[in-house]
Amino acid sequence: MILRLWRGWTDPAHSAAYEQLLTGTIAPGIVDRAVPGLRSLTVFRRHPVELDPAAGGEVLTAMTFDDLAAVTAFTGGDPRGSVVPPAARALLARFDEHSLHYEQVADFRP
Repeated sequence: MILRLWRGWTDPAHSAAYEQLLTGTIAPGIVDRAVPGLRSLTVFRRHPVELDPAAGGEVLTAMTFDDLAAVTAFTGGDPRGSVVPPAARALLARFDEHSLHYEQVADFRP
């Protein structure tokens, strides 16, 4: 199994709009594509407001795939490349140009 991690950051004024776009449109749209080998897509957020009230938000998407071929099918080419629609780019202050990938070697559960 492959874990794909990607991060994006927003200015404070765009944090809520981006989160709504990601969780209401983009992520469900990815799932609806039924990409062969896509197992899950989870969205995490971190708001560093406690440290800096002027800071925006950080969003992390964690996707799991059967293998690197499934990642390549998702991206449409370069498996490292970010998949960031224009509407998301308009709300993000910056984002990872390349995703990180990890191969699962063990899984321990209580």
